[in-house]
Amino acid sequence: MGQREMWRLMSRFNAFKRTNTILHHLRMSKHTDAAEEVLLGKKGCAGVITLNRPKFLNALTLNMIRQIYPQLKKWEQDPETFLIIIKGAGGKAFCAGGDIRVISEAEKAKQKIAPVFFREEYMLNNAVGSCQKPYVALIHGITMGGGVGLSVHGQFRVATEKCLFAMPETAIGLFPDVGGGYFLPRLQGKLGYFLALTGFRLKGRDVYRAGIATHFVDSEKLAMLEEDLLALKSPSKENIASVLENYHTESKIDRDKSFILEEHMDKINSCFSANTVEEIIENLQQDGSSFALEQLK
Repeated sequence: MGQREMWRLMSRFNAFKRTNTILHHLRMSKHTDAAEEVLLGKKGCAGVITLNRPKFLNALTLNMIRQIYPQLKKWEQDPETFLIIIKGAGGKAFCAGGDIRVISEAEKAKQKIAPVFFREEYMLNNAVGSCQKPYVALIHGITMGGGVGLSVHGQFRVATEKCLFAMPETAIGLFPDVGGGYFLPRLQGKLGYFLALTGFRLKGRDVYRAGIATHFVDSEKLAMLEEDLLALKSPSKENIASVLENYHTESKIDRDKSFILEEHMDKINSCFSANTVEEIIENLQQDGSSFALEQLK
């Protein structure tokens, strides 16, 4: 057997192995017990969704999407469910984004999983945005990409000092998806364009100041806040908002600190007020300040 034929056989064998690994992962994902990757349960007046992959920073899988979507629709129609709470397990992350490792591996093995994953993920984002019940996302810890899609379209988003927000998609050659094209341009000035194109990270109270979170709560009070929400009797949207507002008003962490981008907002608004990315790049080059050049990188 010649060297070329041996190489061809090895390539085929490796592709076969890779395909089998992915298919095995997908089969496992399909049959995984719901209790492992996502916990869905009724507590008090609320339906509670807990993203439960703390070792993977609660990265979102197709299996999780397929469990959350129908349950969200059921709770929306259930007269005994008055609000929906979504949170992440483990304390480090709400949700670090979609699990693109599996998608990437699948693409290498010529398995077209990406269109299915993204279609169903975007359908879930839309279901969150159009949900008729008050939807409360507790965005404690890393909240990026797909995690933003699970939270930002809901009525209430509660950040803590440990919240770390970013839309980092451009770094992997994607666009800010999960509804990024909707919510980012609606932030103050050109802030959304800046966050979309640079992947800049916002932390803690700045997530609230940017308009991404609706409330800010000290992390040590988060469990108490959840208990108070669950204890409400047949609450209205106004009752829920009142509880959140009370906790928000009482929070003290970084209360007196100014928004991290406040001193740069004039530059952001002028440099990112352009119709093309090429013009934005030109604006940043012409500005020439250390901040502008850092963003240009």
